[in-house]
Amino acid sequence: MKHTLRITTAALTLAALSTGAFAQNQGDFTLGVGLGGVFPTSGNGTLAGAEADIDDGYALTITGEYFIWDNVGIELLAATPFEHDIDLAGIGFAGSINHLPPTLSVNYHFPTDTAWKPYLGIGVNYTTFFDEESPLGNLELDNSWGVAVQAGVDYAFSDKDAFRANIRWIDIDSDVTLDGAQIGTAEIDPIVLNFAYVRKF
Repeated sequence: MKHTLRITTAALTLAALSTGAFAQNQGDFTLGVGLGGVFPTSGNGTLAGAEADIDDGYALTITGEYFIWDNVGIELLAATPFEHDIDLAGIGFAGSINHLPPTLSVNYHFPTDTAWKPYLGIGVNYTTFFDEESPLGNLELDNSWGVAVQAGVDYAFSDKDAFRANIRWIDIDSDVTLDGAQIGTAEIDPIVLNFAYVRKF
């Protein structure tokens, strides 16, 4: 009897981790909360004749995704502000910036027979810059529109809960002015890593 009970328990556990675990069906909605890191590409353009270097930034993230078809969702990424320092070659610290990078994506989640649910997505990003500060003068960065692509995976630990890890590349380029004069274009183009808890409703 105990042996049969163990087999039954194991079978039920495997069933929970099969296709039905965290299935993404039409009409489902998921909400994710996590931590994101924005890692600008090396070589962030030339500003005022000097090579710019923009450092990494971290913030809390939130995502909401609505499934318009089975396995196909429209996702909005939002976050608390990311902050970055800007250094210029030969000058050093040249300022700091804050930005918000809301991103709207269409994702395809691959149906699997396991708790692992990989997905791919493509979308559009709008980055708005604010609270720019610089010891050199009045620093301003223009807002940016660009394409965003991502790959990720959910690990389901129930039919409604999952851990998520994903990586994005976002095209972010911004014209920069100092005291009203254009001094170049900041080429940020970051890799964005995010780790989150996701709940399905």
